[in-house]
Amino acid sequence: MVRARGAWASPLVVVLWILSLTFIGEGAQGRTLEDQDYYIQEILNRGHYYAFPEPEEETATEEPREEMEERGRPEEKRQPPKFKPAKKELKPKKTKKEKLMLETPPGKNGNKKSEKNRSHDKVSNGDNESQIVSEDVRESCPPLGLETLKITDFQLHASTVKRYGLGAHRGRLNIQAGINENDFYDGAWCAGRNDLHQWIEVDARRLTKFTGVITQGRNSLWLSDWVTSYKVMVSNDSHTWITVKNGSGDVIFEGNSEKEIPVLNELPVPVVARYIRINPRSWFDNGSICLRLEILGCPLPDPNNYYHRRNEMTTTDDLDFKHHNYKEMRQLMKIVNEMCPNITRIYNIGKSHQGLKLYAVEISDNPGEHEVGEPEFRYIAGAHGNEVLGRELMLLLMQFLCQEYRAGNTRIVRLIEDTRIHLLPSANPDGYEKAYEVGSELGGWSLGRWTHDGIDINNNFPDLNTLLWEAEDRRNFARKVPNHYIPIPEWFLSENATVAVETRAIIAWMEKIPFVLGGNLQGGELVVAYPYDMVRSLWKTQEQTPTPDDHVFRWLAYSYASTHRLMTDARRRVCHTEDFQKEDGTVNGASWHTVAGSLNDFSYLHTNCFELSIYVGCDKYPHESDLPEEWENNRESLIVFMEQVHRGIKGIVRDTHGKGIPNAIISVEGVNHDIRTANDGDYWRLLNPGEYVVTARAEGFTSSTKNCAVGYDMGATRCDFTISKTNLARIKEIMEKFGKQPISLPVRRLKLRARQRRQRR
Repeated sequence: MVRARGAWASPLVVVLWILSLTFIGEGAQGRTLEDQDYYIQEILNRGHYYAFPEPEEETATEEPREEMEERGRPEEKRQPPKFKPAKKELKPKKTKKEKLMLETPPGKNGNKKSEKNRSHDKVSNGDNESQIVSEDVRESCPPLGLETLKITDFQLHASTVKRYGLGAHRGRLNIQAGINENDFYDGAWCAGRNDLHQWIEVDARRLTKFTGVITQGRNSLWLSDWVTSYKVMVSNDSHTWITVKNGSGDVIFEGNSEKEIPVLNELPVPVVARYIRINPRSWFDNGSICLRLEILGCPLPDPNNYYHRRNEMTTTDDLDFKHHNYKEMRQLMKIVNEMCPNITRIYNIGKSHQGLKLYAVEISDNPGEHEVGEPEFRYIAGAHGNEVLGRELMLLLMQFLCQEYRAGNTRIVRLIEDTRIHLLPSANPDGYEKAYEVGSELGGWSLGRWTHDGIDINNNFPDLNTLLWEAEDRRNFARKVPNHYIPIPEWFLSENATVAVETRAIIAWMEKIPFVLGGNLQGGELVVAYPYDMVRSLWKTQEQTPTPDDHVFRWLAYSYASTHRLMTDARRRVCHTEDFQKEDGTVNGASWHTVAGSLNDFSYLHTNCFELSIYVGCDKYPHESDLPEEWENNRESLIVFMEQVHRGIKGIVRDTHGKGIPNAIISVEGVNHDIRTANDGDYWRLLNPGEYVVTARAEGFTSSTKNCAVGYDMGATRCDFTISKTNLARIKEIMEKFGKQPISLPVRRLKLRARQRRQRR
């Protein structure tokens, strides 16, 4: 009896097991891999990275075009997003454009009917069926985001790697190697072997219309490695691969002829797939298979794709999100001025080497004049002409401030009424025009960085650090060199000095307006760097070199970094080689890399202004489609940083008649750095919260000392001073007023009485 029950139960178990597998299979069809956790996907698919057939072994046959029923073609209804490229955004390397025929195994549907602009090719993949769509209509697509890090390290795979620091995760356009090119941060993906079976692959994680590939060689000071030709293959499942063809043969794309200039190749016809693979076919004779790349592609709409939704960034601000050349920048400034004539003013601070005016926009409730008690703030962008994100952020910021002021945004209204804001979007317009000519992906790392005459503006200012430190070391600091307002050396002012005309214009601007706080926007990293930028020790390239106001600078840097969407995110990938998370997205400039004659150090030592360098993105020249997201990343930070100009103490230094005293010196006990009053006698001294002993003094006046407390709430503490003239200054004033002869007798009497008083003592 027991044996009979077992014999009957065994078939039942088998039937139930088959039914359960059927239900599981149906459920799996309703849930794509994109909906699963990516790490689970990696475990499930891990084997295929070691089991692919070699490129030469792939076999495929040509299949005619097919027509799908309307209900079976959701792609027809969900049109891919349209990206409007900027003018001259991408200049492709010319290839012969013939009809692309993807060789595929026969599909199940035998109906044949040609369509005008689209072919649907079904690829058999075991029990599953995947679809690859080829389009004849040419449409420009933006980068997937290898350079901007939208494509994660987990989405990049390679056949072999030379070592970890040359892994697939390093195969990103414009990625930079460390100086020492160590095992973690090298400048490309490099294959472990030099043969025709090597590849690097990108998983877009969703169906994407691929339109082009951009490649570079390896970034290295010592080696020359690049790929001179390659094939492109696509897949929907990472098992079955189809080589991009031109007619009946595989397309061999022309690669690089050196290691830094990017080369774009457009696919003959856009191809829709999930995976794309680059298979090098030849490389530099004396080098290895190494490359950096970017993929151009338009992701197809997929509302069920969790990974896409998670990384989506939209903005509600109605702004002009595009790249602006010089003429367009000037027109946009004019539009903003016409929209908000009561709070804006356009002026120029000088001209570039090529004669382009350096336009700035002032935003204030009384534009055109310095108001007593109102601090001056500035943003400078575009000192490196190819770092264009800062330029566009400045144009977006001026639009935003105008719109929000008109809308009555209380925070923005208060900021504009209490602050005089200056925005200089393009300090190096000549360099920008060079970068703009080739577009966002093809300029490389340096094209347009320098001025027309080859000067790096950011490092072109007088080296005042050395003057200060040498005087301190000789212990004659107080007698010859002050700790602030250090004069510019005579050699720098000569016409023969290697100084850019743009640099001279910025210096004149800095000396004319009593700026309190400033930020210069740069690109290629995500960090805020504060002075000093130059190391004090000889023969060192990196060394922590703080200013006397180090705590204030640290706070200013953190105020921007902490409100940026990505700078302090511990999960984010480093841009190139430096991980700035240990200091919350900030760094002392000299501890990063030493720079003599930086804008930050000059501003601190020659003027009242505390200046910081703000690196706003890994990609120096992001694609136009990325601008809305970059604006969202930086918008709050840009505003918060401006608000910090109202931090510390403020006041007016007057004489006994109530008249403001210009160039009076404000000293804070324990801080070996002074500032000076403006022409009206008003001053702003940036300080962190705390109790301070502050002294005001001026030539010919007695000094005055007060205790001034800085609170934690936003808004500077009022700390005014009244100082009287010394007796000697009064005598000098009388002599200048009435002349020497009439008062010579009273002066002798005053001197005689002073001598008698000293004798009695």
